[in-house]
Amino acid sequence: MLDSQEAARRLGVKVGTLYAYVSRGLLASHPDPASRRSLFDLDEVERLARRSRGGDRPAARLATVATSVTQLRADGPAYRGIPAVELAGRTPYEEVAELLWGDAGEPDAGRPWEPCRLPRRPAMGASDRLRWAVVLAGAADPLRADLRPEAVVRTARRLVATAVAALPGDGPDTGPVAARLAARLADGPPRPAFVAAVDAALVLLADHELATSTVAVRVAASTRADLCDAVLAGLGTIAGPLHGGASQLAYALLVEAERVGAGPALDDTLRWQGQLPGFGHPVYVEGDPRFTVLRDRFEAAATPAQRRLVAEVVDVAADHGIPPPNVDLALGALTWSAGLPADTGRTLFTVARLAGWTAHYLEELDERPLRFRARAVYASEGD
Repeated sequence: MLDSQEAARRLGVKVGTLYAYVSRGLLASHPDPASRRSLFDLDEVERLARRSRGGDRPAARLATVATSVTQLRADGPAYRGIPAVELAGRTPYEEVAELLWGDAGEPDAGRPWEPCRLPRRPAMGASDRLRWAVVLAGAADPLRADLRPEAVVRTARRLVATAVAALPGDGPDTGPVAARLAARLADGPPRPAFVAAVDAALVLLADHELATSTVAVRVAASTRADLCDAVLAGLGTIAGPLHGGASQLAYALLVEAERVGAGPALDDTLRWQGQLPGFGHPVYVEGDPRFTVLRDRFEAAATPAQRRLVAEVVDVAADHGIPPPNVDLALGALTWSAGLPADTGRTLFTVARLAGWTAHYLEELDERPLRFRARAVYASEGD
């Protein structure tokens, strides 16, 4: 069953319109026995959504995916009912990952996250190193086909630790994941404010419902691929500049703004890209709550001049009616202000999302195998 906000989101309407559908008999509402809220049947909502999209035309959705992992709400993603913006800053990434994994993570909760032994790290970029680490972690696991939830979670902990250990730079392989990752990114002992910002980013980006890369992981899980192979599917999808690499474009915008000023940089970006990276979000039309939280962390670690520049970029965009900034701008600002490579935001995003991918992988194992099957409509070359 869906609550009113989720039902309205799936239909692409406001909550008021949803209840207008109820009054017209197009949709039935059901009382929630545990509260005074109304609930809506998932299948009924999906049928109405398909009808609204054009009757008998093929639906774009591959399958209806019911999930208890993350709900997208006006206040940002909620992990198992807890807003991510409330978790960021007070709950470390490891605990948030265990929360996303539900009961599967409980037997060994609190156990150290240890990487598998890696050979000498090759000279390659961070994204390629993450894929390399996942391949090696899978190859080193003699029972990688063990799909029991507790075994999957153990693999996930090892995958996260191995991915961080494989990155360029020097840092410890023990201690909190955020501290390990911050040390690798900074190539040396990081400032406490930067570690706190990295941990907040990991929490805020740990999952975002059925993002494209998460769907790829669930499709792999539906074939009963092991977790390492499913994560490789996610890594291939997140590599696109329109997904995991979006913060890199925001980083470039800030570099240009630092060089020529906020106004000219925004104008030039609009001229060549047609839109501003790091602004607007299809879910958070009133503003991305994750941006606000991560911007606070950026400001705690940045210099006064860097804070002023980002504020000017945001103000100029707002003065011209550009949609509010999203988490990619905050992530780009964080890595830009620390003097890190432009693709660092992608690295942070990817490591964070390993937790959410594992949660969705575990959930998909409880579904019917091979349920994702797109419908093709044949069109001849002359059509």
